[in-house]
Amino acid sequence: MLKIASAAAGAGAAVAASPASAAGGVFAHPGMLHTRADLARMASKVKAGAQPYTAGFAKLTANRHAQSTWTANPQATVYRGSGTPENYVTLYNDIHAAYQNALRWHVTGETAHADAARDILNAWSAKLTKLEGSADRFLASGLYGYQFANAAELIRGHDGFELARFQKMMLNVFHPLSEDFLANHNGAYITNYWANWDLTNIASVLAIGILCDDRGKVDRAVQYFKHGEGMGSIKNAIPVVYSGGLAEWAEAGRDQGHALLGVGLMGTICEMAWNQGIDLYGYDDSRFLKGAQYVAKWSMGGDVPYTSYTRKKGAPGVWSGTETASAAAAVDPAMARPIWAMIANHYTKRRGLDAQYLTRIAARFAPEGGGGDYGPNSGGYDQLGFGTLAFTRARATAAETKASPTPSTTGSGAPGSGSASATPSSASPQGGRSGDLAATGSSDLPAWTAATGVAALAGGLLLLRRRGQARRDSGQ
Repeated sequence: MLKIASAAAGAGAAVAASPASAAGGVFAHPGMLHTRADLARMASKVKAGAQPYTAGFAKLTANRHAQSTWTANPQATVYRGSGTPENYVTLYNDIHAAYQNALRWHVTGETAHADAARDILNAWSAKLTKLEGSADRFLASGLYGYQFANAAELIRGHDGFELARFQKMMLNVFHPLSEDFLANHNGAYITNYWANWDLTNIASVLAIGILCDDRGKVDRAVQYFKHGEGMGSIKNAIPVVYSGGLAEWAEAGRDQGHALLGVGLMGTICEMAWNQGIDLYGYDDSRFLKGAQYVAKWSMGGDVPYTSYTRKKGAPGVWSGTETASAAAAVDPAMARPIWAMIANHYTKRRGLDAQYLTRIAARFAPEGGGGDYGPNSGGYDQLGFGTLAFTRARATAAETKASPTPSTTGSGAPGSGSASATPSSASPQGGRSGDLAATGSSDLPAWTAATGVAALAGGLLLLRRRGQARRDSGQ
């Protein structure tokens, strides 16, 4: 069926970290999930044989996507949710191969991996012209948009990489859908789509803005994160702050998998913003810290409070109904997603805060892998991963809190170097389609009680996918 305030836990360290800033408003490159300093740290720690970096790097090198022999299979049109062929699996596998090879290049300096990443990205930018499908096309624009941009950011300036052509693809294929979703929500009521739908597309708009040196897109993503009307803005995704350093994650009333996805996406947005000088991690008295602590405690089997939450579903003129979550859903403490190392290291090492649940859950699932290590379906590819390698850091010193990536639009830094970034072109949002609202997940969890109108369809205009198909690829 259709689905659409207390202080931060712990005491602060003597030194408070500041986000990296790009001098004079110039973008810092690389400056999404990884900065030059991050990449240099990974390389030096792995070379020195230091743990847990070597364990994290071993997860990377063992992944079949991280091999320089990977060959891209680009498509002109990618379909997700409906359409023929429904071929989005090809896209996300190639994206993860590009990202993993690019990351491996930065750690080892082996140019075969940079060349492999370049060839994958060039192949797609030469062919892809359209994302199609059901409402799931908006998941494709969001998830694969932010991931594609991160892979490209790691090799911008590498010899032979067609950056300008890749930017054009991101602006013409991914950004219009992401912006259209944030503006129109596929013609549905604003609460029809759970938080992760917004968060995927916030991440995409932000990453594309950074990749294309487009301040307007970055500002759009940041403002929506703070003040957007949809469920993915921070105060809607985390609606209740409790005493003791926890804040309710609304989607905990839905199920564990989607709550974990949301936390991972919000962390991704915060990390990318931080590396451009914007502190979303600390926004609203570190509201995200409290929400992440809540999900971490709950996912490990701990008791958490839950304030009953009701949302409206459907679309104007089609049908409407409501659903109420009355308690946090059941959990499987063994359920893993590679999301925790990044968040835990920010709050405990950059900020020096006590985040006991984040620390415990990050340790439980270390070393983190990436796409291909968490199952074959799309949910196993929702995060880029490898956080143990990428985000493990020492407690920040005074000098480190003042350091920032070198502002640059001319290359990705060692081991790459290269060409200037092209000036981005404009892209206009395309209209949404109201007849294919997403089946955003199962409604048979005990915490949910259906209210009025759940089965009412107006004139048979709305085609509902079978629940089994909607759940075929968990994670959205």
